[in-house]
Amino acid sequence: MQDLKVSAIQASLVWENVDANLQAFSERISDIQSSPDLIVLPEMFSTGFSMNSAALAEKMDGKSISWMAEQASTTSTVITGSLIIEEEAEYYNRLIWMRPDGTFAHYDKRHLFRMMEEDQSFSAGQDKLFVKLNGWTICPLICYDLRFPVWSRNNGDYDVLIYVANWPKPRREAWRTLLRARAHENQAYVIGLNRVGKDVNEIAFAGDSVIIDPKGSEMDEAAEQEQTVEASLSYLKLQDFRSKFPIAMDADKFSIEI
Repeated sequence: MQDLKVSAIQASLVWENVDANLQAFSERISDIQSSPDLIVLPEMFSTGFSMNSAALAEKMDGKSISWMAEQASTTSTVITGSLIIEEEAEYYNRLIWMRPDGTFAHYDKRHLFRMMEEDQSFSAGQDKLFVKLNGWTICPLICYDLRFPVWSRNNGDYDVLIYVANWPKPRREAWRTLLRARAHENQAYVIGLNRVGKDVNEIAFAGDSVIIDPKGSEMDEAAEQEQTVEASLSYLKLQDFRSKFPIAMDADKFSIEI
């Protein structure tokens, strides 16, 4: 199976300004020269981590999803990231998995960050998403989901785990530590994409975006600045490691109650 090329765009977001953010990401995407199979954008990439869901929510045929479709088509690349969506009078922090042909899948953030009252502004998702890309199976999750290893658990479901985030700088060590832990315990590649800069509440974001291999080693890592992290993931190396060190055979069985 061919390697999977990934580009993850760490950016500073303009608070609640969809047009400015889409323009900035258009420019960043056009600057990518590596011909990736997948481009990853941060959590709430079009607005920043705002709880103003009623005012900012888009429909599933809205401006940002149309922009994602256009970018995916133009670059012949899958593009993923989360944004604020309204559906059936509910608001979701929804990750879109946009394919070049305009078809897409979505994942609604399961664990809502109550310390910022996200649970008061959004509805929680109920299901994980597993998507295929060039023979790889990928599980995309969102920010606070990282703190819940049961939800992230790999039961032979995926090869790559993605977290898109707005993870504050004061908790950067938790971000770094938990991403490596998820790679180790799930024997999977992990892509952690955060933002940088400050939001309107003066909350600082350190970035620390990273691509980690199944052994927990960083393949590429961002500094505290706007930067794109990139890596070519090897399926052959993943399968070789899993076969030589088959910890999944000794994993505990369990089920999740929603």
